[in-house]
Amino acid sequence: MNPDLILKHARPVPRYTSYPSAPNFSNAVGPETYRSWLGALPAGARLSLYVHIPFCRELCWYCACTAKAVQRYDPVAQYLLSVEQEIANIANLLPGRVKVTQMHWGGGSPSILCPDDIKRLSAVLREEFSAGELDEFAVEIDPRSLPEQTILAFASAGVTRVSIGVQDFDPAVQKAINRAQTLEETSRAIDLFRTQGVNSINIDLVYGLPRQGQETLERTIEQVLLLRPDRIAIFGYAHVPARARHQKMIDEASIPDAAQRVRQSQLLRRIVMGAGYKQVGIDHFALPSDKLATHPTRRNFQGYTTDDSDAIIGLGASAIGQMPQGYVQNAVPVGDYARRIAENGLATARGIALSLEDRMRARVIERLMCDFTFSARALEAEFGKAADMLAMEAEAFLEMDQDGLAEPTRDGFRCTERGRVLVRSICTWFDAYWLGDSRHSLAV
Repeated sequence: MNPDLILKHARPVPRYTSYPSAPNFSNAVGPETYRSWLGALPAGARLSLYVHIPFCRELCWYCACTAKAVQRYDPVAQYLLSVEQEIANIANLLPGRVKVTQMHWGGGSPSILCPDDIKRLSAVLREEFSAGELDEFAVEIDPRSLPEQTILAFASAGVTRVSIGVQDFDPAVQKAINRAQTLEETSRAIDLFRTQGVNSINIDLVYGLPRQGQETLERTIEQVLLLRPDRIAIFGYAHVPARARHQKMIDEASIPDAAQRVRQSQLLRRIVMGAGYKQVGIDHFALPSDKLATHPTRRNFQGYTTDDSDAIIGLGASAIGQMPQGYVQNAVPVGDYARRIAENGLATARGIALSLEDRMRARVIERLMCDFTFSARALEAEFGKAADMLAMEAEAFLEMDQDGLAEPTRDGFRCTERGRVLVRSICTWFDAYWLGDSRHSLAV
């Protein structure tokens, strides 16, 4: 792709795991609003549960997630008491029986939990929400020094998929991001999970990291393919040191520029698809037999998913929930989260209520991120004549597009190959909240 075109469009933009994106949330939505939204869920509603475990044994410098390093287990144990109380409080606010279809534990690193706490947390969630058999129970795993008993506990709790962070196997890159991890310990963890019947494996890779080059990435992806994961997620490094202060430890001069990031992304995509994986959205790849490749996809805070639940309940510090009426987010600092649970029962610190226009724009952006298409007909079928406004905006985008990012269809447009690379920038055209600020990661 032309470097000038990349520079023109590769500005910091939202990742669009939600619309409006999290920086647009405010304290206008608090605990009382969330209580009313929970109480309005109908009996039989399909729920997805997300639990955030914001602890790691050490911080990786590249990470922009909400996490803190701990050397003792006491803070983790104390935190789980607050999470269990939040679980009970939310379950009591639901008006009738609900059906939990999915669970996802993220972090930080949920694998920091001791085996007994893994089993206990799973049991509490299942009991309070009357959760029976789940469509999916996914957990994020750090494979480094992972005890076999921890793996057995996750399997016993009913985990069906594990997501393992690799980022890059090159020692120089690992040193630059403070994450030493061998192929052997990664392979060992995967083999042990598969032995226990947890056969769905996702591996996360990151391009655009310091000291990363085409050759190092090619070696890493070839090693990953030997492990034959069901899914591979390939994310662009988000360098946001103003928000993730430990990223200041990274030498900015060693970070690939926008044009190099595009070349790295395209190299990885070419190799992974050549190995038989199907691309899903901008950065996920799945084997043809995997559900992500065979079912309609959505996009939420877990990335690309087949989750079709009516609501996502976020549990734990910083966790974000998605309700029919809007989004809610818990307090971020662990201490503030625990205090709010003790005093108020809920830890909701901010959120946003969705207008009809928000819902329409959210649908347009989600379909662009998933399918790379805008369909006026599909939008009108869901929202009626109110969708005409966005159809006009799509026509205006096509008239404005001088770079070949899209091509017209009978009722809208589809992104071209270069438009797919820059689809996050295209989405800003439909983002009424977009101010062109620098709080986000690069669009490529």
